[in-house]
Amino acid sequence: MSKKPVGITDTTYRDAHQSRMATRMTTADMLPVAREMDAIGFWALEMWGGATFDSAMRFIKEDPWSRLRVLRENISDTKFMMLLRGQNILGYQHYPDDVVEAFVRATVKNGCDIIRIFDALNDVRNMELAMKTTKDAGGHAQACVVYTISPVHDIPHYVETARALVDMGADSLCVKDMAGIMTPTMGYNLVKELKKEFDLPIDIHSHMTSGMAAMTYLKCIEAGADVVDCCLSSLSGGTSQPPAETMVAVLQETEFDTGLDLEKMSEVNKHFADIVGNYAEFLTQPDTEPRALIYQIPGGMLSNLRSQLNGQGMGHKYQEVLEEVPRVREEMGYPPLVTPMSQIVGTQAVLNVATGTRYGVKSKEIRDYVRGLYGRPPVPISEEIKQQIIGDEEVLTGRPAELLDPRMESAAEEISEYIQQPEDVLSYILFPQPALEYFEYRKEHGITV
Repeated sequence: MSKKPVGITDTTYRDAHQSRMATRMTTADMLPVAREMDAIGFWALEMWGGATFDSAMRFIKEDPWSRLRVLRENISDTKFMMLLRGQNILGYQHYPDDVVEAFVRATVKNGCDIIRIFDALNDVRNMELAMKTTKDAGGHAQACVVYTISPVHDIPHYVETARALVDMGADSLCVKDMAGIMTPTMGYNLVKELKKEFDLPIDIHSHMTSGMAAMTYLKCIEAGADVVDCCLSSLSGGTSQPPAETMVAVLQETEFDTGLDLEKMSEVNKHFADIVGNYAEFLTQPDTEPRALIYQIPGGMLSNLRSQLNGQGMGHKYQEVLEEVPRVREEMGYPPLVTPMSQIVGTQAVLNVATGTRYGVKSKEIRDYVRGLYGRPPVPISEEIKQQIIGDEEVLTGRPAELLDPRMESAAEEISEYIQQPEDVLSYILFPQPALEYFEYRKEHGITV
């Protein structure tokens, strides 16, 4: 039997705790087993980006750049990966080109090897600059095809998107199934087609929200996938990834044996099992939510919707909102429900239900989206809906960032009294209020980075 070992990207340091405990894990809880994590032999550690940057400053009073550097000092052999939202970087809006370039260069300089880049609309124009800068800086550009289900999101659509990304210089491809709704059969057929068309490594990212991800991974591997995203078992399941130990055990008896040591993984997992209780107030249960298959809503969005409605005394409207989300999504041209589109569509669905009048109240973000400020919808929005949302306002057809003025120089002047490192300017541009609050905290407590 010829060997085709599959790589595992471990998400324990990023997506796992973002999915299961509100992105609250501290660097102090990561460091005790950093060297042991390094020794396991993962293909990569996804340990930065996503919501970790914002949460570090906002909730646990840490400098996100320091986390990247400290972990790099303790993990020398395993590649680091971060999740970047294309022109949105880590925020919920587009940022100027000079900010994207500076952020990507700083990320590689501070120790990140692989930058996983996606756009919520699969609008590759919003990924091109980040991909080019990653490669220019000496990093690995992993380009994402965001997976969702709609009348237009079929295998030819995904192959066409992937082809554009390959033409832009992608070093590897990722199928990003943020809602955990890709079935094993679809996964097999999609990977088979991608491998037939492109000679690049393919990484599969999914969540256990609907309960299918581990089965989907196995079929994707059989179709030729090179890497799958998992996390250590104490933070797996539910809206997180499948357990790495289980996947390693399943593959041991096949030609795809990862070669990873289950005993080493089990020892490291004991540490995370011990600290999980420290985050009890944020911890979600590893429950399965099959409704994700019906409404195509990612697990994190489901929990946020429920929390938002309960906070407004509208918990009894939860089911009504769930049913409204796919209606809004269809009218918006079937955007994949990944950040920031999940927030934009979800908020508007809540407003529609709360007011009893569809689009009677419109969020700023939904107006900006219809105006083209987030990119090109997968399906053109009807003139009737455009009239309801923005009236006769003009719709942008170009790349949204082309409208934005450079920001790095003016931002540096605005926070000159706080700057301890060049990266502080980037933190401030992305999250002005949380960054300023953190800079004040840092100053008061005599913290230097």
